[in-house]
Amino acid sequence: MAISSWFVLIGALMLSMGFLSVVINRLPITSSMFYLAVGIMIGPTGFALFHFNPLEQSGFLELLTECAVLISLFSAGVKMPVPVTFKRWRSPIQLAFFSMLITVALVAAFAYYVLQLPLGAGILLGAIIAPTDPVLATDVQVRHHGDEDHLRFALTCEAGMNDGTAFPFVMLGLGLLGLHELGEFGSQWLLIDIIWATAAGLGIGVLFGCLLGYLVWYVRSREQKITVLHDFLGLGLIATVYGASLLVDAWGFLAVFVAAVALRQTETSLVSNKEKPVEPAKLQAAEITEESNAPFQHLSEGTLIFNEHLERLSELVLIILLGGTLFIDSWSWRAVGFATFIFLVARPLSVYIGLWRSGMPMPIRGMSAWFGVRGIGSLYYLMYAIQHGLPQDLALELIHLVFIAITLSIFIHGVSVKPLVRRHDKAG
Repeated sequence: MAISSWFVLIGALMLSMGFLSVVINRLPITSSMFYLAVGIMIGPTGFALFHFNPLEQSGFLELLTECAVLISLFSAGVKMPVPVTFKRWRSPIQLAFFSMLITVALVAAFAYYVLQLPLGAGILLGAIIAPTDPVLATDVQVRHHGDEDHLRFALTCEAGMNDGTAFPFVMLGLGLLGLHELGEFGSQWLLIDIIWATAAGLGIGVLFGCLLGYLVWYVRSREQKITVLHDFLGLGLIATVYGASLLVDAWGFLAVFVAAVALRQTETSLVSNKEKPVEPAKLQAAEITEESNAPFQHLSEGTLIFNEHLERLSELVLIILLGGTLFIDSWSWRAVGFATFIFLVARPLSVYIGLWRSGMPMPIRGMSAWFGVRGIGSLYYLMYAIQHGLPQDLALELIHLVFIAITLSIFIHGVSVKPLVRRHDKAG
């Protein structure tokens, strides 16, 4: 498919979504379902106008998915409610760590005993498919800064964190396949890939997020009015945090999400402190700087709007590419059975066990157990593994399994999300 045809196709889809967004919002479908249907229709399954080969284009697809996940993680992070407390974050942490571990173990066991894959490949497959997706799950994510809904908060926070917590298991799977150094008795994997990379990612995220928050506050607090370009600040923070994480072998996805949360926490704290009652003698001075300080509280909103536009564009391109990889014979019982196991066994079990004694109400646990949307994050991890030397036969097998699982997730979760969330909102 020529580049000119791609521009025409994407342009037509963007124009269509501009006009059809109201119609889609009224129907029991999501935008991802619409994009995927278009991709399947013009791909090998339909009119065969183009075919995207993920194995040959794994480097290109890795870069696209990497950028999409980073933007989405930042958008999710700046929407997190503050203040950050353990009581509020306990359930998402249990989902991102304990449920993640259980999902990897269950998928690895299924891949080893049922699909007859090597143990390393099974663990790698579990790590690829375990993270819930921050890009495609927008209908069940926090909608805005003031959204206090427990279900949306838990799912958004889980998706933000588990894209980082999955990485150690990706490296473990690659190590068992001989593609990554694990050290004697796994010592290097434990010390570097788990302890160091996780701690460093958290530290880098908190440091740069807080630093940017204080820096903008300082600039705005000067008597002269200074214009701050929110879009550049957001993208600059993403690039700086991710680049710094790569330099020191930290988990960059986790760092970007934490940086966004830290930025939001810092700016909210500073604005709250500014709004405390002041002495009459200081009131006039406070009024002088009020005009320059007031826009600060809109920093996160400014970066969020731009990043959400980029997120929608990346979703459009990547989902069309996904549809353009599928053939009719891609729908094997092996792949469909694997996806069914994830949706009906691995995800529910991991959520209910992982949230043991969390205090989360059972109806919200049930919704969380169902809405484990798989998507762009899984595509990234798969392309990452292929780029790190995954044998071709094994790569093709994992592509087959993962792509069908993501496709079914888009359709099944997409059809159910609106009626279930509507019922949840009415009950809440």
